[in-house]
Amino acid sequence: MSDRFELYLTCPKGLEGLLAEEARGLGLEEVREHTSAIRGSADMETAYRLCLWSRLGNRVLLVLKRFNMKNADDLYDGVHEVEWQDHLEASGSLAVEFSGHGSGIDNTHFGALKVKDAIVDKLRTRDGERPSVDKLNPDLRVHLRLDRGEAILSLDLSGHSLHQRGYRLQQGAAPLKENLAAAVLIRAGWPRIAAEGGALADPMCGVGTFLVEAAMIAADIAPNLKRERWGFSAWLGHVPALWRKLHDEAQARAQAGLARPPLWIRGYEADPRLIQPGRNNVERAGLSDWVKIYQGEVGSFEPRPDQNQKGLVICNPPYGERLGDEASLLYLYQNLGERLRQSCLNWEAAVFTGAPDLGKRMGIRSHKQYAFWNGALPCKLLLIKVQPDQFVTGERRQPERDAQGNEDQRSPAAVASEPARLSEGGQMFANRLQKNLKQLGKWAKREQVSCYRLYDADMPEYALAIDLYQDWVHVQEYAAPRSIDPEKAQARLFDALAAIPQALGIDQSRVVVKRRERQSGTRQYERQSTQGQFLEVSEGGVKLLVNLTDYLDTGLFLDHRPMRMRIQREAAGKRFLNLFCYTATASVHAAKGGARSTTSVDLSRTYLDWARRNLSLNGFSDKNRLEQGDVMAWLQACRDEFDLIFIDPPTFSNSKRMEGVFDVQRDHVELLDLAVARLAPGGVLYFSNNFRKFQLDERLAERYAVEEISAQTLDPDFARNTKIHRAWRIQAR
Repeated sequence: MSDRFELYLTCPKGLEGLLAEEARGLGLEEVREHTSAIRGSADMETAYRLCLWSRLGNRVLLVLKRFNMKNADDLYDGVHEVEWQDHLEASGSLAVEFSGHGSGIDNTHFGALKVKDAIVDKLRTRDGERPSVDKLNPDLRVHLRLDRGEAILSLDLSGHSLHQRGYRLQQGAAPLKENLAAAVLIRAGWPRIAAEGGALADPMCGVGTFLVEAAMIAADIAPNLKRERWGFSAWLGHVPALWRKLHDEAQARAQAGLARPPLWIRGYEADPRLIQPGRNNVERAGLSDWVKIYQGEVGSFEPRPDQNQKGLVICNPPYGERLGDEASLLYLYQNLGERLRQSCLNWEAAVFTGAPDLGKRMGIRSHKQYAFWNGALPCKLLLIKVQPDQFVTGERRQPERDAQGNEDQRSPAAVASEPARLSEGGQMFANRLQKNLKQLGKWAKREQVSCYRLYDADMPEYALAIDLYQDWVHVQEYAAPRSIDPEKAQARLFDALAAIPQALGIDQSRVVVKRRERQSGTRQYERQSTQGQFLEVSEGGVKLLVNLTDYLDTGLFLDHRPMRMRIQREAAGKRFLNLFCYTATASVHAAKGGARSTTSVDLSRTYLDWARRNLSLNGFSDKNRLEQGDVMAWLQACRDEFDLIFIDPPTFSNSKRMEGVFDVQRDHVELLDLAVARLAPGGVLYFSNNFRKFQLDERLAERYAVEEISAQTLDPDFARNTKIHRAWRIQAR
């Protein structure tokens, strides 16, 4: 074989330039960049060195041959011509990876099969012995890449991908690959900072990938020093003496690096389930003296008590996976920015994010940004110098001056402690919230209302509904029309979310965000989360349980407060029926008002259990019946009489537990006829729904006494949204 080879090094998309720079430093010559790969010329020693020392590559491929092909026969012939006896014993094993298509190869499996057949046929002995296929741990891993009619046939010297260092046997939900983490560290300037004796802290360290990669860089440890099996281990062209020399040199460098005083490298993780896996990874890497992991929230993160120590804060904040994650992520970034300003003055920071718009919310300018890919997700690396002149805080645009014209001489720490400045739109939104709070707060206090709607898309560009539940804020984002630029809609949402805690004086952890879209069937009742946290609130002398996180709705329809209070006033001594009862809040009010009995009907066992808890919370377990069933079928079978009935049906329902489909516009006449038939003489039925286009059938007024009372069932908090529902009072003639 030749003394020099063409090498291909593959890497994650976006790392090509960094990998080319690294490979040149390791001896690769004539380097050229390709998509997710580089290539160059090298001798065997350099090939080994790249396998051992590349922190950024995935695979090191040694090119055996390039040839043109027009069809599958050309593929077979080109591979068969290689002297495979120089590379693999007939008794050995191989695996073939094929990429690309064209020239009659439309299927990578078929292409790999043709390559395998050519190799096996070349090595088959007279007695029929031939190499076997072993996809997991073959003696030889062959790669063929088909590119516009040219076949590039290579040996994979690395074996398993080089990013698999071997220390990370335990990982979190969405970890960075090790070579991507190393690339981020290099872009962030960590090799320079480490050489100067600087520190490193990761306030959201997960299972410690940044920490371990940083320690290996600082201690001069080859990233794949501990790998035992390579793609060249059983290759007949392998030169063991040369490999041992390079490996021994790397071992000596690692021992020398670890013998030096360790740098201060610390990680903090809020999730207690990740602490031990992270520590286990550090221990497997042999870096327990260098790296420490502690449990801690971003909001309480302190990089190091020694104020003279400077270094790098690096992190990869979590990506939102559920609707409503916008709030927690926004506040996470805000908290991160606050901690950087207050505790990391004159440090450098690197934030690797899949949501760069959130990065703008930290209150610190980034002086440089790099584009990366985390798998298929485009990401940005934001590089920040944590210095006061980079802070975006307060309302100041220019330095403040005193009466004598001198610039503000406050300390950097005082400047750092200012809250992040709201954008112009965010400040406008905050002003509206404070205005509403001042107006509605007086009414709520006077009427002893602890839960009410504070804002309901008052300003069209901020399409949110904001409800106060005592000292919690429940935010519903209405889906923006398709005509609205999604980036602008998201920016406005972030402006609003940033304004809410400041305007209302409520801790960020007590803001819950959901996205409300057009609902079909029972989707609005489907579980959104599984936190199971219930909050006890009060209304009209009763106690009710709400859940702000797990469902789209909270268990309490605030717009029906006046209707519930009306029912409480009229219920004394009456038999009350609550159809489509949901969590039976109206039944609790009826019981509070002295109802002789209450019957509540709903199809959902979940909500009936919730209803049972509401009744029990108020001591109303007796004489209050809960019935699970399809309301229409239940009414058809019912023979009881009731003095007071409340019906608030969904617009549309197609639950699997009911026959057919319920449509309030189509079916309300039948529903009301069945319900009125159950009214005792002189009884009253209240009917409401929130279908904006609903029209009550005119024929009902011919049979019953019908009075629309919609305006009487709206409190001041819904005065701006008079179409939130419509309501009628109905009696038999």
